[in-house]
Amino acid sequence: MEQLSELDKNDNYEPPKNYKPSREKEKKSKVAKWKDTLSGYMFIGPMLIGSTILVLFPIVASFFLSMTDWNFVTGLDGANFVGLANFTALLSDTVFLKGLANNFLLLLVVPIGLFASLLLAVIINKKVYMKDTFKVIYFMPYISSTVAIALVFQVLFHPTAGPVNQILLSLGIENPPLWIADINWALPSVMIIMIWTQIGFQLILYIAALQNIPKELYEAAEIDGASTWYQFRKITVPLVTPTTFLLLIQGLVHTFKVFDLVKVLTNGGPANSTNIPVLYLYQQAFEQLKTGYASAIAVILFLLLIGFTLIQWLGQKKWVNY
Repeated sequence: MEQLSELDKNDNYEPPKNYKPSREKEKKSKVAKWKDTLSGYMFIGPMLIGSTILVLFPIVASFFLSMTDWNFVTGLDGANFVGLANFTALLSDTVFLKGLANNFLLLLVVPIGLFASLLLAVIINKKVYMKDTFKVIYFMPYISSTVAIALVFQVLFHPTAGPVNQILLSLGIENPPLWIADINWALPSVMIIMIWTQIGFQLILYIAALQNIPKELYEAAEIDGASTWYQFRKITVPLVTPTTFLLLIQGLVHTFKVFDLVKVLTNGGPANSTNIPVLYLYQQAFEQLKTGYASAIAVILFLLLIGFTLIQWLGQKKWVNY
């Protein structure tokens, strides 16, 4: 008995290799594991079912429908298999190619917005009083209705009676831009609005990232005589790269799915200067009733987003500091 008590007190004691728990204990452990597994599936069940119905099934259906000439009004019985004909037609579709080029130009919104929001975050975090008030002010456009924002900017960017051009005329600019009514200025107008609406969200995340940077790094740099710009390049920018990577992926995905802003603001005009694949998909599916053709556009957008995400994921190992 004394030997057993000594073994019990030993933390490194292991049962003999031939030791087997009783059948009752095995049953109880299996029941406990089964209950834990069941409760886990119950917790993830609603999200899993919702994701399957609303995300996975539409993706698979889009790949299938992209190879048909289906019109959803006629029902599935009217769907005929056409192979890659829809994709071949897209390669010669000038409107789609123009929209794709516009979408690639919209990608410039991401680096411009990230740089502007990072600068604002640094300024607000260091040298601005009433920081919380400024955070709310910059964040308001992000949580505002996109339709309401588009309607407001329709008034602001009106080519003749808009407040923006009225201010420019009062400053002595004789021929101000026509903004959303001009082929050359319509897409830049959309880009300006996108930057303005996204900058608040990016600003909040950057401020949170800046507050996690040890102050000792800046104090040591100041002692060594480093300038503010040097500290920004060598300390701030590298240490917020995880946040930059997150916002970069989010921003690129957002540029490929911006729909409501363009639909309300310009509806793709003038002369398709602001048309983008998502809007063209909507026009083909619900206005021209070419569901198969629209599904082909959706598949191309899906593959493009997957490609961009993989490139960023592989490339982030070289510039993101965790």
